[in-house]
Amino acid sequence: MKTRPAAAHLDNGDAADPSVNVGAKLYALRKERGWTLQEAARATTVSASTLSKVERNELSPTIATIQRISRGFGIDLLSLLSETEETPALALSGCRSISRAGSGSAHSTGTCDNTLLCADLKHKRMVPIHTRVIARSVDEYKAWPNNDADIFVYVLKGTVVIHSQIYEPLTLNEGDSIYYDASGGYVWTSEGPEPAEVIWVISN
Repeated sequence: MKTRPAAAHLDNGDAADPSVNVGAKLYALRKERGWTLQEAARATTVSASTLSKVERNELSPTIATIQRISRGFGIDLLSLLSETEETPALALSGCRSISRAGSGSAHSTGTCDNTLLCADLKHKRMVPIHTRVIARSVDEYKAWPNNDADIFVYVLKGTVVIHSQIYEPLTLNEGDSIYYDASGGYVWTSEGPEPAEVIWVISN
């Protein structure tokens, strides 16, 4: 059974440090374990070429890719997105975390501006995220991200088109929602004058 660390009651949230270098952190983690890129690829199910591009900051990984990397390295997803070191998990009967308006841990991929909510609580069973979808074309994605997680998406504002390697594109408007198995490969684009905004949850 998973255990979780104590959660702080935050008034201002856990704002991300824009100086955090995900590629450098990934490289350091790999070297700590003495892994080659091929060994890291086997552990994370992310290709060695993709890992290499992330380490060299030639590719900003999607949340789904970061989750696969963190699982393979046996650390929490947020550990790759902050300067805070991984803390030991504590067995607790309950937990609570609060994100105030405008707070969270930011991660931009070039196709989506993500804010991970309740970022102070690590080892969550699910990761809630507020996202502005800025991609306008599938071609803006360098790869089709896939994951063995389940994803729930609720559209707050605008229009989102959900593209799949299995299904025809699906248009979602404000108030619409979708739940899907991410292993099939999905990407999102915005349709309309402004970037769409969504709240989504990815399972751990």
